[in-house]
Amino acid sequence: MKFVSLSLLIFLFAGIKGQTDQQNEKSSSLSWDEAYQKADVLVKKMTLEQKVSIMTGNGIGKGPCVGNTEAVDGIFPKICYQDGPIGVRGTSGVTAGVSGINTAASFDKEAIRQRGEYLGEEFRGKGANVYLGPDVNMVRTPYAGRNFETFGEDPYLSGVAGVETLLGVQSRGVIAQIKHLIANEQETWRNSYSANLDDKTLNEVYLWPFEEAINAGVASIMCSYNKINGTHACENEYILNNVVKKRLSFKGFITSDWLATHSTVDSANHGLDVNMPGPYHYGDRLVKAVKDGQVTEATINDKALRIISAWYKLGQDSGYPAVNMDAIRSSKDQKVDVQGNHKQYVRSLGAGSTVLLKNQNQVLPLLPGKVKSLAIIGTDAGDSMILGNKLCGTAPCLTGTVAMGGGSGSANYPYLVTPLEGIKNRAGSNVTIHHGATDIDLVGASSKAKKSDVAIVFSNVFTMEAFDRQNLKLNRNGDALIKAVARANKNTIVLIHSPSAVLMPWIDHPNIKAVVWAGYPGQESGNSLADVLFGDVNPSGRLPYTIAKNKEDYPVDISLAQRQVDYTEGVFVGYRYFDQHKIDPLFEFGFGLSYTTFAYSNLNLKSGGKDTTSSSSSYLVEASIKIENTGDKDGAEIVQAYIGFPSAAGQPPKVLRGFEKVFLKHSQSTTVNLTFGKRELSVWDSGKGNWVLTSGVYTLYIGASSRDIRQSTTFSI
Repeated sequence: MKFVSLSLLIFLFAGIKGQTDQQNEKSSSLSWDEAYQKADVLVKKMTLEQKVSIMTGNGIGKGPCVGNTEAVDGIFPKICYQDGPIGVRGTSGVTAGVSGINTAASFDKEAIRQRGEYLGEEFRGKGANVYLGPDVNMVRTPYAGRNFETFGEDPYLSGVAGVETLLGVQSRGVIAQIKHLIANEQETWRNSYSANLDDKTLNEVYLWPFEEAINAGVASIMCSYNKINGTHACENEYILNNVVKKRLSFKGFITSDWLATHSTVDSANHGLDVNMPGPYHYGDRLVKAVKDGQVTEATINDKALRIISAWYKLGQDSGYPAVNMDAIRSSKDQKVDVQGNHKQYVRSLGAGSTVLLKNQNQVLPLLPGKVKSLAIIGTDAGDSMILGNKLCGTAPCLTGTVAMGGGSGSANYPYLVTPLEGIKNRAGSNVTIHHGATDIDLVGASSKAKKSDVAIVFSNVFTMEAFDRQNLKLNRNGDALIKAVARANKNTIVLIHSPSAVLMPWIDHPNIKAVVWAGYPGQESGNSLADVLFGDVNPSGRLPYTIAKNKEDYPVDISLAQRQVDYTEGVFVGYRYFDQHKIDPLFEFGFGLSYTTFAYSNLNLKSGGKDTTSSSSSYLVEASIKIENTGDKDGAEIVQAYIGFPSAAGQPPKVLRGFEKVFLKHSQSTTVNLTFGKRELSVWDSGKGNWVLTSGVYTLYIGASSRDIRQSTTFSI
């Protein structure tokens, strides 16, 4: 049996070389101070009107990009702001990659960084100055419609994925704009609801990934639609000025989400730098506010400095490509294809983010000679019969497979490999494929399942921007279809494309031998899936959120009746809530199976060292643990580290504070090293307005998931 080796994965994810290397060096060569000095020269040449123009979008649909500012002749160019998190939106010749939720499910820092690199390559190739991503909002509730854009329910995982993404994007000279600041965890009433949360929850959960991004040098931030404790996010002085710009020393600029600006004077004075899509609240109104003395010119100068310094910081002042957003309507000679070899990254990361939830009797992988006939059942396996799959990322499809979410988090497919196509190509002529039953044709589905050695039944959940889920069920007739197939075939495999949790009332059916979560894997969906199903890639994806047994087990729903969304669960989000209240999940955060097995041993701890990354109250804990592949197949393990704090810290039983993906050949072992500094070991003290270490006994848990702890030890501070 063939498995992808670590060396092959590294080859597949090889960094984009050539001409971009010189640009990478240039884009990181300036410090913020140096960029500000250069920006100051330009700002001093500008009139008030010119300075305001670079912070004002020119309106909806008035330019080639989703957001556009006008040039200041001879001084500063037009700036192109473009969606979205998975690829360059609304244009051709681009890659439609894996979603954010899949990216997080990989728990693979190297792959996440290289995803950011190819995204930066494509945005740069299309002339986009600003990449509107990544999205580091939390999966606070499984009902939220934009969960597919995020990195899951844990702030530490979101912080790591966000940083690796932005570093990859910005290495290509493209400005990353991390979003949405802050507490933007539902779409219902998104323009008017108030997210009400205390300072400890704000800092320890929702601000954590933004703070990580700022520390890593992100050049731009997008503020969100909603209110925070009663004040709109894009005019919230506490968040924008006091926290982000002053306490966290953010050097870049803050942009409104599209149509999220609600004022001129308050927005300008309270920290908003760029109004998108414009021009209503800024432009002439902002110029007048300055002339009337309501906004100082010093405030305008600060905004202009932030915008222009980010442009210099990323090296966009020299050799940056012209905008080429063809919107698929331009003549052929105007189109620029920036896909390169990026499809191999999408295929590999799609496989690496696939989570094997159940695998009884080793029904997977599908071995040559063992399986002679396969039933592929459900419309999620094939092409859309209505819109065509190339449209199913930007609009909901009633049939067909789902490989991305809709709205601003989508991109146009250059092609889409369906699961049916990928499985057929991999199975070859020696395996008979029975396919054709629709989701409502239970009789036909049962017939095809009965005549096959193995039946794979597909179902999905499609979500998109501006809409939350109404329930946690599979789309259409999914549950009934799965049960019908399971009654007809003793080797039933359930395959789910979903952005977050679904209820699984059929999970204990004796004939359901395997369950696979494939998320939203992008254009190579079918190939990525076939790689896992046939054992060419050993699954190593892990759940970036909790799947509950019952909907009542989740602490949070969507607020439909009122526009006050109280974050009463505090820091107990996701698995933290389940642990705190001793609720057994169906599948816990961090869970995922492999075709091999791993043993953990020899946990060693060294504490009390100096944390060189922190200037005050430093503390460093170093841990090492031996990981051995005890099975007969090569594969990768996700080693997860959780910290249990002293009771006085007011924390959940354990919180994720480290992880590493390690690839091991069968019978091979290695030592994994993990470090925990002041940042990982501190909690937020609202009284002091700072991170503090709590005196007492800490527990370090090392395991394969949040509930599968293999080794633990204690240390004191």
